Amino acid sequence: MSAPSLAPFINKRPWLLRWMKPLANWYTNAAGYRKLGLRADDLLPEENNVVQTALKRLQPQEAYNRVFRLRRAMQLSMTHQLLPKEEWTKPEEDTPYLSELITDIETEMAEREDLEAMVISKRQRNANASSGH
Repeated sequence: MSAPSLAPFINKRPWLLRWMKPLANWYTNAAGYRKLGLRADDLLPEENNVVQTALKRLQPQEAYNRVFRLRRAMQLSMTHQLLPKEEWTKPEEDTPYLSELITDIETEMAEREDLEAMVISKRQRNANASSGH
């Protein structure tokens, strides 16, 4: 589910970060989801089993807040309106809440897959050790 990211590469280079930050802010504002009161993780497609598992692991209050944001955004979209500017999602509020769970679940699934694929073989006794007894 999680795609490779250039963020670590960019964050290690201050000159590149200074150049990319305004572009990233412009792109985020152009996306328009904050004007509907959504957060970035609200936009992740739910049709994936990993995302479904992550949604089940959310704290009850966070799950409620997510459903509220999605329903409000759907209503606004249907009426072709935006929230008043003071109700837009602020950049400091737009923090990941589902991405971390998704990464953990993908790690668990990979670990489980490795364990299930493990081949267990019986250890052979050393011929020298058995003749000494």
